[in-house]
Amino acid sequence: MKRDYFISVAMATYNGEKYIKEQIDSILNNLSEEDELVISDDGSVDKTLEIIQSYQDNRIKLMNGPKKGVKQNFANALSKCRGKYIFLSDQDDIWEKNKVKKVLEVFENSDCSLVIHDCTVIDNQYKVLHDSFFKIRNSKKGIIKNIWKNSYIGCCMCFEKNLIDSVLPIPNRIEMHDQWIGILAEKKGNGSIFIFDKLIQYRRHENNVSKMKHHSIFVMLKNRWNFILQMRKR
Repeated sequence: MKRDYFISVAMATYNGEKYIKEQIDSILNNLSEEDELVISDDGSVDKTLEIIQSYQDNRIKLMNGPKKGVKQNFANALSKCRGKYIFLSDQDDIWEKNKVKKVLEVFENSDCSLVIHDCTVIDNQYKVLHDSFFKIRNSKKGIIKNIWKNSYIGCCMCFEKNLIDSVLPIPNRIEMHDQWIGILAEKKGNGSIFIFDKLIQYRRHENNVSKMKHHSIFVMLKNRWNFILQMRKR
């Protein structure tokens, strides 16, 4: 069924040559001809740009990133997205063929600002490390819950474009952009819906920006306090 709106995918890249082609292929297979993949590259020095530019696909919008780290690289991509719904994407995962369709069905049948789905966690050899990210994180909505133990993983999230004004600018003092977007969807928007469909293969490898290990107690408390301070300003 043809949609009467288009969607955006916001991707932040940096030296992602090893996996980015497989990721882009899986994304484009989900998109209509009217949709867009907005890529902000933060100064890659490998073949990332060469791979992206080889597509010759009008749906791909490539721009230079601000070179201020992953949070602001995503913020740059988000600021250029024009679609009714915005999907977040890392540079090294694999989307399942029905990801966009499944997520949009939730939006069309619910009143929410953000949808987040489950995923399978794999390594760089496609070996399954965890069959459910939700199980690892005890994922569910709730502002206090997600400040203390974050469930919001960007590569599994999609949100309404009208949330952008609340999300941007993304503060430098918070740890990651995805937690920020997810909690603001609950605070400023119509809330979040967690669905248990595993719609991407989430790849963990030696170059991941986000880590699945815990910080020290001091750093964890400091990060949570900084997050609360920044959130109170919105």
